[in-house]
Amino acid sequence: MLNPWLIGIAVNTVLGVLAWPRRLLTPAGIINAWVLGVLVWGAFDWRGYLVILVYFALGTLVTRLGFARKQALEIAEGRGGVRGPANVWGSALTAAVCAVGSLLAPDPLWLLAYAASLATKLSDTTASEVGKAYGRRTFLITTLRPVPPGTEGAVSLEGTLAGVAGSLAIALVGFAVGFVDGWGILWCILAALVATTCESLIGATLQQRGLLSNEAVNVLNTAIGALVAAGLGWLL
Repeated sequence: MLNPWLIGIAVNTVLGVLAWPRRLLTPAGIINAWVLGVLVWGAFDWRGYLVILVYFALGTLVTRLGFARKQALEIAEGRGGVRGPANVWGSALTAAVCAVGSLLAPDPLWLLAYAASLATKLSDTTASEVGKAYGRRTFLITTLRPVPPGTEGAVSLEGTLAGVAGSLAIALVGFAVGFVDGWGILWCILAALVATTCESLIGATLQQRGLLSNEAVNVLNTAIGALVAAGLGWLL
């Protein structure tokens, strides 16, 4: 049987070479994604890798939704949506911690927490990008006053519904590979909803005041999602 770490190195090297000319990631982003990918494959084999691969693919697609409109409003992702190292680890540091945790102390809750962290991040990305592109009414979560799309801490009905769909998509992939059971799908969706609500509150307060960077908020967001899901899985 082949060593999973060697397989991870081979798979991520091939994908890194293929991604280089497509500008899905910056050169430094590709290197950091390679490290993350090898860790995920080594810890969770192809199943965990498929979950994070689907997250990245769907996250990239939703970032490009209504991109021309978002550019016109000056609220589009920088570098045309091309991700760098900070984006990689802001989105997946919690997932990496779950991978390391599963290696040091194997437990099914790590699998649930891993899936939930990525479900939470895709929910956040989808809610934000759909809300910025198609949200008809955008409100600041702390005051419920109308604010322009793209405002930190802003929410919209369209974005919220899209966010739920995003978390469901990753939860279903997690279910398909055996990382979560039927209840785990629900835990991932609820955890993502709780975490993205917290993320909006943090964005409207600490981030707006410059106390936290976007990447730091992303780490907190995914950590909350992982902890809520794992807590629900442990209690229920």
